[in-house]
Amino acid sequence: MENYRECSKKVKDVSLQELRHRLAEFARVRGWDQYHSPRNLLLALVGEVGELSEIFQWKGEVEKGLPNWSHDKEHLEEELSDVLLYLVQLADVCGLDLGQAALTKILKNAQKYPVLNPTSAT
Repeated sequence: MENYRECSKKVKDVSLQELRHRLAEFARVRGWDQYHSPRNLLLALVGEVGELSEIFQWKGEVEKGLPNWSHDKEHLEEELSDVLLYLVQLADVCGLDLGQAALTKILKNAQKYPVLNPTSAT
């Protein structure tokens, strides 16, 4: 039996590997693996991105840190989590190491977009 109280504790720096493991177990014990094809997970991810977009719809520009978002922050946290979890599952069923792929992409972007003025970088 899974211990979800353990999941709800504040944990610093949760790894993608930990999320992957917990998601795989969550799906396995419910018999959902059969539904978690790359296509189905991608469509679910797109749906969650749509729900995330709705939170920002019609709000105009929003300040960093969302200082005036008391009640919407929890909803935003939930939708961002849904997007992340589907993304982790999609990478897993595709046999990809999402963390390594992200680090590689950052390096590629650094080569593609070099710092032009080193003094302005923080």
